[in-house]
Amino acid sequence: MTLQQLRYAIGIAETGSFNKAAEKLYVSQPSLTAAIRDLEDELNILIFNRTSRGVSLTSEGEEFIAYSRELYDHYETVLEKYGKIGTRKKKFGVSTQHYSFAVKSFVETVKEFDTDKYDFAIRETRTKEVIEDVAAFKSDIGILYLSDFNRKIITNLLDSRDLEFHKLIECKAYVYLWKGHPLANNKYITLKQLEDYPCLSFEQGDNGSFYFAEEILSTNEYKRTIKANDRATMLNLMIGLNGYTLCSGIICEELNGGDYLAVPFKDKSEEAHRVMEIGYICKRNMLLGMVGEHYVENLVKYLKNCKAGE
Repeated sequence: MTLQQLRYAIGIAETGSFNKAAEKLYVSQPSLTAAIRDLEDELNILIFNRTSRGVSLTSEGEEFIAYSRELYDHYETVLEKYGKIGTRKKKFGVSTQHYSFAVKSFVETVKEFDTDKYDFAIRETRTKEVIEDVAAFKSDIGILYLSDFNRKIITNLLDSRDLEFHKLIECKAYVYLWKGHPLANNKYITLKQLEDYPCLSFEQGDNGSFYFAEEILSTNEYKRTIKANDRATMLNLMIGLNGYTLCSGIICEELNGGDYLAVPFKDKSEEAHRVMEIGYICKRNMLLGMVGEHYVENLVKYLKNCKAGE
């Protein structure tokens, strides 16, 4: 097994096509196909399913590519530090649930470093993908939350990926809605008062579950529900349909605008008192590096100065 074969396999996984990967990697398709066939024979596994519609990873292939990315990223890190050319940009990435404070802190971090020397990336994505991105070294840091409800499932998943969770802040549930909503002026809002309005939540994909939901109290019975897959759409639905979502109450007007607010959620049920423990995940026993440390510092600074719901 060679680093070149790993690079080829990663390229095919990313493009979903032998032909596209060959073009991207500047290699002939027969050579690429032969290299992957030799790799599969050597490892005695099938990495890719080949069909007339393209290629997809097998279950063994998914695991192999995750390890390959980790190994190849280490190789590139060594080149960056010890290579003769020394022109390769350093990389820093964040994968996060849909938190505006995570984006705001990322913006402040990028301002502190020379973008000529770094490749920065931020991904607002699904909960499981946040975990998988960090596990596969696609991102250095992931932002998500734990609660008494999802802690066991998420923690087990983190342990299996050799990841660890670091708490940043604890928050109670707030109702996030636009300032023109009929309930916007309430001192607090109950579940009963929300019955006539659609509950908005972020889609978690085919493998989504209550445990991966970004919204606290995801197991409540809501009469009207609508799913979205990005923050801009969520905000538009709040205005157009008087929708709402249950969140941490930490909002960033600079990014989301001043048309939205968070009102304390209050209910008699035991679930209503559940606490969101927001934090970041990273590889266990690995240093974050200078950019990562600055990003965490900016997160801590922002959250410390932020008053939930204001």
